Amino acid sequence: QVQLVESGGGLVQAGGSLRLSCAASGSIFRRNGMGWYRQAPRKERELVATISSGGTTNYADSVKGRFTISRDNAKSTVYLQMNSLKPEDTAVYYCNAETALGRFWGQGTQVSVSS
Repeated sequence: QVQLVESGGGLVQAGGSLRLSCAASGSIFRRNGMGWYRQAPRKERELVATISSGGTTNYADSVKGRFTISRDNAKSTVYLQMNSLKPEDTAVYYCNAETALGRFWGQGTQVSVSS
């Protein structure tokens, strides 16, 4: 079983920054594709950013230039650096892992951006 534990969410003013972390266990982390998704109230879950096992990144248009996804294979951790935050970034952010055992999700961490 793969476990993902997110941290780093919170309340921040518009224009501020936060860094989310997702610690993974139960799989060979370096082989996993990892990603961040978010779900705002009354909206469907949407992709924010992904990073492949080889380090290739992909971003939603809405966060390009503001968010950066990265990974530290030695720590089995993936990060999401979020800068220039906007109120519309308010959501629960979920870590996702694509592994040989299947697809797994973390419990989510709340990010709230005030105007």
